[in-house]
Amino acid sequence: MSDQTTQPMAASPATASPKEKHASDSDGTAGAASLPETKPPLVPEVDQPAAKGWKFWMVFPPLCVATLLMALESTVTSTALPEIAAALNSGDNYVWFLNGYLLTATIFLPLYGQFADVFGRRWPTIFGVAVFTLGSGISGGAQSTGAMIAGRLVQGLGAAGITSMTQIIVGDLVPARERPKHMGVVFAVFGVGTALGPPVGGVIVAHDWRWVFWLNLPVGAVTLVMQFLFLKVAYVKRATLRERVRSIDWLGNVLLGASVVAVLIALSWADVRYPWSSWRVIVPLVVGFAGFLGFHLYEMSPWCAPVPAIAPYMWASRASAVGLVLSFLQSMLIYWRTYFLPLYFQAVLLASPARSGVLLLPTILMGIPAAIIGGGWLSRSGRYKPIHFFGFASTALATGLYIDLGKDSSLAKVVLYQIVCGLGGVLLSAMVPAIQAAHPQSRVAAATSTWNFYRSFGAIWGIAIPATVFNSRMAAEVQARVSDAKVRALIGSGDAYARVSSAFISSLPEPVQSQVVDAYRETLRLVWIVCLAFSVLALLLVFAEPEIPLKETLVSDYQLEGARKSQDDKEAAVATPPSGLEAEAK
Repeated sequence: MSDQTTQPMAASPATASPKEKHASDSDGTAGAASLPETKPPLVPEVDQPAAKGWKFWMVFPPLCVATLLMALESTVTSTALPEIAAALNSGDNYVWFLNGYLLTATIFLPLYGQFADVFGRRWPTIFGVAVFTLGSGISGGAQSTGAMIAGRLVQGLGAAGITSMTQIIVGDLVPARERPKHMGVVFAVFGVGTALGPPVGGVIVAHDWRWVFWLNLPVGAVTLVMQFLFLKVAYVKRATLRERVRSIDWLGNVLLGASVVAVLIALSWADVRYPWSSWRVIVPLVVGFAGFLGFHLYEMSPWCAPVPAIAPYMWASRASAVGLVLSFLQSMLIYWRTYFLPLYFQAVLLASPARSGVLLLPTILMGIPAAIIGGGWLSRSGRYKPIHFFGFASTALATGLYIDLGKDSSLAKVVLYQIVCGLGGVLLSAMVPAIQAAHPQSRVAAATSTWNFYRSFGAIWGIAIPATVFNSRMAAEVQARVSDAKVRALIGSGDAYARVSSAFISSLPEPVQSQVVDAYRETLRLVWIVCLAFSVLALLLVFAEPEIPLKETLVSDYQLEGARKSQDDKEAAVATPPSGLEAEAK
């Protein structure tokens, strides 16, 4: 693969003539910037610095609040899960409280990227927040396992919109060189939400787990009002609404979604309901991977829609391809640590859910400034590869240190190891710019939604892989160490994660209590060893990543309404269009 895309770089849509209609997202009409065929521009390309007026800065608060909500919800159940599962008598179906959310939050990401080009940026963003808030209400009011899973599926659909649209909008409004600074703030917020999920869940669970979801309702309502007032991004209208809707890769999205569902079913059942050797695990896993192969073959075929769900050119650039793999691994490692470090606190250190959340604070307090510093570092230097190396090296070192954690580990050791891990937060704002740099501005939505898909897909594996390792090893450790047959039956048959409770373990008599703690400790040690292997793999892949200069100017169809009008005036002043043409802005 070369370092450049294999398809010729299309003329940026921002070079269009003043004849082309402009539509505001606020009027509900549609627009697409990524249709493959456009008329040659009548004016030369004009590089436009991003506007930085009050309208620009007011776009960010609602985006950041929505990101915080989404990030919190993606991890808050890691602490609240045992209480929710017990209250709803969910059995081994509890895993779908996590997987259902991740499923819809993953499979709809490419579709949101296409919707962004068809309907503009404003309405898909508002839709995402509204649906997420609705899903929160359904989850909070759930009286059964099925209702909870349904609510989480709806939440994931909204989360896909929040995730994808936030980064697309930042990519529209800010040049590549400046983008990391702004993305650093957004991803710092995401890091806060991801890390705060367990402690917030622990505090809320001590009162009523339903408020884990209900607290999103007032915050979501305020976010919607802010987006209605301030999120007004103008865009160029290049084809009819019908043409743009027909350009969406509907079949590709269905194939991709079905493949993810099949894989997720296999991972959810493996070593929990059925052994890995069971046909009930093997068949959906094979079908899922065959579906992925069929999906990518379809995307490369002449029968694919004009705007593919995941365009082949995303893998034709070495910078883009390596960046996607690194993003997959980074997300996987984040979720790996987020879900299994609280397990260590509660099962080995016997911390309560609330204290478990407090013990995660070092990761938060280090990760937030690291994300902001990483963004500023990249904006100043224009080089993302050193940041990637530093971030993945910190992650690998911290994971290796986690292997050393035991039941007698001091608080100082726990804090220090997490500080090292938090340094990896520099990666949060430095991953997507590397992928966007490999493609022209006209492909920013496609590049961003593809990056988000693989990042979200990595989160699924970041739960599935360690869960498989944990369940397999825990069954063996329990059989070898625990002398009480009744306790062995409780935690040795795939329910060890759901049974994690300091109150439960503390209630066991000695020596059974120590035996159970030792079983958890040794099992988690293997979980961290496998995590270290993936961390080292990511670090080694950085050496294969090329460095592409980040652009310092912006040429985009999607700008704030005032900036779009200014751009039109500049183009009209330079151009000499045929008589009868006029600028039409809305």
